[in-house]
Amino acid sequence: MRTVLAIARKELIVYLTTPWAWVVFTFMAFLSSFFFVGSIGQFMQMHEYAAQVGWERLGPEAAQYRNLTDGVALNVLGSDLVVVLFVAPFLSMRLFAEERRQKTFELLMTTPVRASEIVLGKYLGGVGIMTCTLVVTFFYPLLLTRLGSSESGSALEWSTIGLSYVALLLWGSTVMALGLFISSLTESQMVAAMVSFVIALVWMMLKFVASNADEPFRTVLNYISFDTQFQNLLRGVLDLKPFAFFLSFIATCLLLTHRSVEAQRWT
Repeated sequence: MRTVLAIARKELIVYLTTPWAWVVFTFMAFLSSFFFVGSIGQFMQMHEYAAQVGWERLGPEAAQYRNLTDGVALNVLGSDLVVVLFVAPFLSMRLFAEERRQKTFELLMTTPVRASEIVLGKYLGGVGIMTCTLVVTFFYPLLLTRLGSSESGSALEWSTIGLSYVALLLWGSTVMALGLFISSLTESQMVAAMVSFVIALVWMMLKFVASNADEPFRTVLNYISFDTQFQNLLRGVLDLKPFAFFLSFIATCLLLTHRSVEAQRWT
């Protein structure tokens, strides 16, 4: 385990000492701020309108705007799920592809370190930088706490916010595992990033594909779709099914990456 942690620490240091990670941090902060400002504006407009006509006349779809958690925070965090779709492949693309491009992969394979330790260490390093990326967005719930206590009189539901961040990290870790596997198959970082992105994008769109499919494919696609797995967590409902589903996918990707690395050790 010490070797795994050493590799993870090395990967995390490499990320944090290169401009690319800071570009990703800036990108994440910029898009989150864009969604945050837009959600705040819509939230205030709904409250102004409700003050004129009354909440009962706005219909059930306006109920989410009666508190900052549903009306702003969850909207922002839901949008961040899409941002992670763009961010994670470009964070994972270098994990093995860079080693192969710089011809250091062969040297790595000659060290007395098991392939499983290399794979797990690189993955944990990737998850570490993904966590740092999500921490950048934590400023917005903190700001909403201040706004909630001074303007709307309602504090955030931190249990709901916490589960939403768990969903974000779970999704980011899943795409990171997928990207790690793709990165082990190619020397090109851009190929690794684009293939991972396309696969994850198709996954996010499975619910729309399922709506036009026939049974039994519709049931299967609906079950494995991104929306079905995450809908409870994003509403603040603790559901163990998404954890079992995505952790199984992560384990599968790590196993495939291990097999890929082992195969290249002997070629």
